[in-house]
Formats: sequence, C-alpha cells, structure tokens
Amino acid sequence: MSRTHSAAGDDALAAVAARHGLSLSSVESLLVALERGQGRMAQFSVPELGGRGQWMRGGMTMVSDLFDNALKARVDAVCTELSDLLASGALGTVTSHPMQSSGDWWPAELGVPSSSGSQNSTRYAYFPGTRRLAIHAGAGVEVYDTGDHTISGVSQQQSSGSGRLEFRSQHGTFDVASLSRVGAASEFASESDERVDREAPAPTPAAAPAPPRAASSDAESVVAAIEALARLREQGLLTDDEFQSKKTELLSRL
Repeated sequence: MSRTHSAAGDDALAAVAARHGLSLSSVESLLVALERGQGRMAQFSVPELGGRGQWMRGGMTMVSDLFDNALKARVDAVCTELSDLLASGALGTVTSHPMQSSGDWWPAELGVPSSSGSQNSTRYAYFPGTRRLAIHAGAGVEVYDTGDHTISGVSQQQSSGSGRLEFRSQHGTFDVASLSRVGAASEFASESDERVDREAPAPTPAAAPAPPRAASSDAESVVAAIEALARLREQGLLTDDEFQSKKTELLSRL
C-alpha cells in the first residue's frame, strides 16, 4: 500500500508513536485500520498492542486480553488521537490509498477481517463485524453468513481427504456446508450496487441536497457494538450487569 503524507503529517505520526511508546509501523497499521473504518472504528492486528483488537469511537475497545484495562486505555488513547488527526486533515495525505489493498482477495464491502489465512489451496477470511466468512478455493470466492458463530479457530479436515476447512466457535466444530451462502464475490458486489441504486434519492427539480447519512452510520455502529457485547456475555466474559451498563451507555449515544 502506497501513501504519502506531508512533512507535518509524518511528524505528527512520529509524535503519536513517541508519546505512546509504539513503533511508527504500529501507529501506521492503526491508521490504515482507522481509514478503512472512516475514522470512527478499527479492526486491527498489532503485536505491540496484544495482537488483534477492535476500537469504536465513543464506544467499546476490545483487545486480546479482555481484562487488561491498561491496554484498552492505551489503544483507546492512540486510536482517538489518530481519529482526530484524520478528521482535522492534519496528516496532509497526498496519495490516498484504496479502501482495499491489492493483496486482499475478499469483497471490499465486507470490511476488515479479524483473522485470515490459508490451508493448502484454500484461503479464508472472517469478518465478525458483518458476520461473514469468505472462502477462496480454486478460481472463485464464496461468501457465507456466520450467524451467531464467533469463530476462534480453523483446521483442515483429515478424515475425508476433501481438503475442506473446519472452523471452531462457541458451538463447536463446523464447516461451511452448515452456513447460509450469501453468494460469490461478484454477486456480492452486484447486490451492493443494486442496493445503493435502490436507496439513491430520486432527482427533484429543486436539486435539494441529499440528507446526511452520519446518523445512520452511527446507529449501525452502536448496534454492532451491542451485538458484540451480547456475544461476550453468552461466552461468560461479561456479567449481565456489565452488559446492561455498557448497553445503556451505547444507546444513550443515539
């Protein structure tokens, strides 16, 4: 991925890295994740910050160790600062990057995967935010609805010799045959384009400006956060009181 910042932008990123005791590459990784989340949310994998995690502006912060509150606070501080820099235009980006890098093989509409990899000739990418699983086998990419599964692991089937992948979640081991197929990558993109066309406002003689969509995006982010909290409660990682407290806080932002 190629990007160029102004000299002031490079200095700002270096200052963030120094202030929070991180390498510049880790800060830049967080910045990429934030840009993909339009500056409001990020799904990242940064070793210096415990590996995989998620951040939502004004919402929850999740890290690999759910009980490491110091790490959560550190991630929140760095992401908030980078989000502010993006919103202010202080980074002075000269060459913008695409929302999906050339190395990504899944549909861009799915967002940023929390995990991806390959087993033999089959590749996979899991998107908890959109509850989707993308599988690349052969020449095509298939997209599946993961439902209420929270995928935690993957392995190759050994007994059948089929080379198919098995996934692990809180419900046990399963394969993609048990999931609902959303479609191929090309179909997924076509459905997205058709949905945008249907939602586009009809032209008016007065050429009135389209209504802002920020409120809708914020509402969707809050709903996604509540659903993630519910899954944590189901896994026993949150108590009912903790869930209700956080849920009330998130709903108050609508």
